[in-house]
Amino acid sequence: MDRNNRLQLAQEKLKSIYGYDSFREGQRTIIEQILNGTDTIGIMPTGGGKSLCYQIPALVLPGVTLVVSPLISLMKDQVDALTELNVPATYLNSTLSASEERQRQNRIEEGYYKLIYVAPERLDQYQFQQLLSRINLSLIAIDEAHCMSQWGHDFRPSYLTIATWLEHLSQNPTILALTATATPEVCKDLQNFLHINERQVISTGFERTNLTFKVKKGINKKKFIDSYITSKKKESGIIYASTRKEVEQIFQHLSESGVSVVAYHGGMNEQERSLSQEAFIHDKVDLIIATNAFGMGIDKSNVRFVIHYNLPRTVEAYYQEAGRAGRDGEPSECVLLFSLQDVRTQAFLIEQSDRNAIRQEMEYKKLQQMTAFCHTERCLQQYILHYFGDDTNKTCGKCSNCVHTGEKVNKTREAQMVFSTVKRTRERFGKTIISQILVGSANQKLKQLQLTDVTTYGLLKTWSQKDVAEFIDILMAEDYLAPMGTTYPTIQLTEKAVQVLMGEQEVFVTETVTTVQREENDDVFEALRELRKEISTESRIPPYMIFSDKTLKEMSSLIPLTQEELSTVSGVGEQKLEKYGQAFLEVLKQYKDKQRSVIEFEPPRKGKRTKKGQFLETATLFQKGESISNLAETLSLSEQTIVKHLLKAQQEGVELNLQQYVKEEDREMIIQAADEVGTEFLKPIKEVLPEHITYQDIRFTLGK
Repeated sequence: MDRNNRLQLAQEKLKSIYGYDSFREGQRTIIEQILNGTDTIGIMPTGGGKSLCYQIPALVLPGVTLVVSPLISLMKDQVDALTELNVPATYLNSTLSASEERQRQNRIEEGYYKLIYVAPERLDQYQFQQLLSRINLSLIAIDEAHCMSQWGHDFRPSYLTIATWLEHLSQNPTILALTATATPEVCKDLQNFLHINERQVISTGFERTNLTFKVKKGINKKKFIDSYITSKKKESGIIYASTRKEVEQIFQHLSESGVSVVAYHGGMNEQERSLSQEAFIHDKVDLIIATNAFGMGIDKSNVRFVIHYNLPRTVEAYYQEAGRAGRDGEPSECVLLFSLQDVRTQAFLIEQSDRNAIRQEMEYKKLQQMTAFCHTERCLQQYILHYFGDDTNKTCGKCSNCVHTGEKVNKTREAQMVFSTVKRTRERFGKTIISQILVGSANQKLKQLQLTDVTTYGLLKTWSQKDVAEFIDILMAEDYLAPMGTTYPTIQLTEKAVQVLMGEQEVFVTETVTTVQREENDDVFEALRELRKEISTESRIPPYMIFSDKTLKEMSSLIPLTQEELSTVSGVGEQKLEKYGQAFLEVLKQYKDKQRSVIEFEPPRKGKRTKKGQFLETATLFQKGESISNLAETLSLSEQTIVKHLLKAQQEGVELNLQQYVKEEDREMIIQAADEVGTEFLKPIKEVLPEHITYQDIRFTLGK
């Protein structure tokens, strides 16, 4: 089969099996290289569709694809999902009995399976090596490839054997290494190990545009969680805590408050962990409280929020864990609750570890970079992208640093005081001593070291020592100061600080205040989700394997009423249409009369994607006199999406005065109905109003 035919077949498999019209960014390039026999490193963010980069070629190439995966749960999850799509796949691991393993090996030799999942340890087993020598191996995919590098946050010695094993392999299959968390150092390691040049590295960047990042400092964590969970009822979320004890405490607190929740940590036995995981994956509970032992092998696509109760040790670990939110591409939140004690706890754990001195020093540096993330004044998404070597000046416009109340305050004079103190003490001390000097502390140690004689002593006596220390954290996060050393780092000036001292640059600091907003759930979406849960329970498979939240939301927006219309929805392939199509159409038909007048069916148009910030473009055109129907046609969007754009623009401060487009007597009836039944959902309001009042009238009147 020639190159063009293979690519065409890959496109057909994407639509018929997975239900998608087009590949995501980077997927097509990676798949094209694999089909051409080019060894490739693929770097894509969590939720970017890495697994399709080897699953699609596996269905096109003539032989077998071997997938090296780090976790048993990850293998099982992938194989279950493929089996649901009628794709022949299996795994070999320690959970199988001897007879089960023999049976699977026999079927592998018979050529039944297209994909085989194994852990890296199995590659060294003589019996397995003999099995591979008897089959046609066309592709080897190394999942979570950052585990191969000593610079990776999750380095695993067993992954180091892969490169040597490949060199001694009698066959010459194509190699694909995939990861979501590769810094430039990690990527260079992978290139060296696998002999892959820079031109064969495909990186789609690390940006997750659907995620909103927030850092909360100096708050009561339990009170925040109580408030936040209340605002996210019926939405799926993960709360990560550093220790088993904290997991148990949070679990008990929320359980007593009546929250649907389970716990997961290494102190629980295997059956307890399995039950918790199953309950969460199958949407039997909305929330799981867990240590970082949970999540790597979980492909649950509809996690709407991830909260870090404690500070993770590295930016890689944080981004991987936070990235478990919104894998379906829908808007989701990642909230980190920061306290100084968390930094001390992580430093203590590094100090107590049995890592060698070089590795330990690297761990301290990574912790300092994670701490800087919590204190940076920059866009949080931008900070993460810079960390992974993606030098962009673009800001996300929605993280807790981009969205704030209050203005930036010029703190150049105070910064000069800090820098001057560091310089006058010859860069020999850390932020605690520097803070004490500036506030004029009477600490005996300062007197013993003759630091009360420093000319900057007491210059910030109106500040608390904690405020000065936090200000120093911000200056370190913004690269004015550099921490040096490990457990108790000293502070040194950078070139940026020298420029400030010389009056060539100013320092501005922002007080960040954010609010938790409650999102409204669509009535149709809720009905579809309830059906999905029923099918999930009957079929004993996770709900997201039936349809993702993103697919259900598109259904609820378009209201397809025929098999043909349903097949155009993203994520509805031939297999799923045949299995579940009729059941979902039955539910959708119930909403034909109520919503079809508001949401006309409009198949997605190829090549059209909603641009970031397009709601502002919509609002501008609306202000110029364009009607909603004309805007829908011009922008290739549904009328409901246009309405949502206008509401968002009004909430962001654009003067639209949408209420004026609703008759005054209708507005009065809507406001009265809202007072009687509440504004949590729109359907109860609509049901008590006259038939001629539409959902659009209600949205424009209430601004939601």
